[in-house]
Amino acid sequence: MTGPETNLTDSAGRTPAELAALIGRDKLPPVHLWHPSHCGPSHMRIAADGTWFHEGSPIGRKELVKLFSTILRREPDGSHVLVTPVEKLDIEVDDAPFVAVEALTEGEGRERRIIFRLNTDDLVAAGPEHLLRIDTAPDGTPRPYLHVRAGLEALVNRPVFYQLADLALVESADAPGLWSDSAFFPFMPA
Repeated sequence: MTGPETNLTDSAGRTPAELAALIGRDKLPPVHLWHPSHCGPSHMRIAADGTWFHEGSPIGRKELVKLFSTILRREPDGSHVLVTPVEKLDIEVDDAPFVAVEALTEGEGRERRIIFRLNTDDLVAAGPEHLLRIDTAPDGTPRPYLHVRAGLEALVNRPVFYQLADLALVESADAPGLWSDSAFFPFMPA
């Protein structure tokens, strides 16, 4: 194959088949079923780079961030909340609540599968239920986002986007884009 090589393992040495087996293994709480009364602000913020803050200080324990991310929900008005069966707290999100920090690709063309690893170590395979879209930032640069779940998205970080853009250009310079799980994702901003 010419051009960028397809990744055979992720940064932890796992193959695409091993990653595919892990997707959805950890069940998330049913936050869509919880509708407690609004309780106020959480005093938390998720920065554009994916860093979580509480009262202005970064949350340094990754396990705590991962736990909070499981009770994160996007409301119909576009706001974000942390929700449990007994309380709902507002959380400020600067851009997207997650960041895609790694992509593992397997196959080529219509047979390709792209599995993303998020900053929370969640795994998401791009496809019909997890769309990859490209927006344009005010400065004209592309801003790629991956749908994670229930209206929550991950910003695809620049190195990962460039890796995928290189693959897209190799496959079709005229209409760059990539297939994943039977869905085609154009790399031109919407």
